[in-house]
Amino acid sequence: MTREEEESRGRGVPLEERITGALVGAAVGDALGGPVEGYSPEQIVERHGGRVRGVVGPWNGDAWRTARPIAPYHKGDGHVTDDTLMTHALVRVYATVRDHLDAHAVADHLVPDLMTTPRWIPELEAEALPLQRIFLAEKWLVARIHYGHVDPREAGVGNIVNCGAAMYMAPVGLVDAAHPAAAYTEALDVAGAHQSSYGREAAGVFAAAVAAACAPGATPDSVVAACLSLAKDGTREAIERVCEEASRHCDFESALGPLRRAVAPYDTVGPDYRSPSLGARRPSRLHAIEELPVALGMVVVAGGDFRHAVLGAVNYGRDCDSIATMAGAVTGALGSPVPEDWAKTVAEASRLDLWEPAVTLTGVAREVFARDVRRRRAHERAFAELAGGAPECSD
Repeated sequence: MTREEEESRGRGVPLEERITGALVGAAVGDALGGPVEGYSPEQIVERHGGRVRGVVGPWNGDAWRTARPIAPYHKGDGHVTDDTLMTHALVRVYATVRDHLDAHAVADHLVPDLMTTPRWIPELEAEALPLQRIFLAEKWLVARIHYGHVDPREAGVGNIVNCGAAMYMAPVGLVDAAHPAAAYTEALDVAGAHQSSYGREAAGVFAAAVAAACAPGATPDSVVAACLSLAKDGTREAIERVCEEASRHCDFESALGPLRRAVAPYDTVGPDYRSPSLGARRPSRLHAIEELPVALGMVVVAGGDFRHAVLGAVNYGRDCDSIATMAGAVTGALGSPVPEDWAKTVAEASRLDLWEPAVTLTGVAREVFARDVRRRRAHERAFAELAGGAPECSD
């Protein structure tokens, strides 16, 4: 697909469709990646007799109930994972606050939501507190803020550095649609309650990527450019190297190995995903989480096409549910349609309304934008009075 075709596809797509595409797309990517998470591309081919091309069953078949390290989670068959549960939880916080969020909103609303309100958990096939499903790095939110009474703005310090905060930051980018710098700043504040170092940085850059994808005429290249203009340290270098490599490929099959080699110098986990290195997930200015650069790389390889980018992310393996969540959110925000059969299967299997959070967040985004305009106009009037006349503006 040419750049002109990519730009044309992204024009004329209204806000509602972009938000729906991003949130539904993220959930579908999550569900497709869940059953092969933690494995290599070669293991995935061996297990499934080829590349994964859609919704598949659990890695261990009916033995998922007792097989380690998967049990007791039913990963597969269209079930979303904690990436989607956390994304929807953040949408609920926006629905309550109905304005921009910060770390204190996480403490006041997200943490109680995780602790006190039972919800249907697809992987557990039962109603349970979200706290009972989320990973230890997300339980950190509750331990530090609720039990430790830590300042929410600093609560992420000390947690393992991973993609835990980044994986659910798409709503921030959607509320700040077409304003990546604002999304980056807001997500950094929100993620401060959860992560530090390059985990927090990735949350900011992922939100910026989603916001940039919402801009009329946005393309994979413009999304990457926005990310590079904001990203810092190892995160910026990793995105640049991975996307540079991705630009040499037009099919995920040929890109799987090269993208892994491009991100490896920045990844602390090491070659064996289930046996992290001694330096894994520790704060650093030189490193980056693996998930975001690879997700952006797959978006570039796919030319912004949802199906191609998500399947590339899924077949990459390793933390592929989060990689596919991010790739699905960005391509959905670009306006690439989410396959209806995939969305229907995931919604039914997960027993979740994947479209309702998008309706809710669209309303919030419109309210926040209107409030931002009023605040900006008030500032303009105040500054003009201070400056003794209308402020000078230049392009």
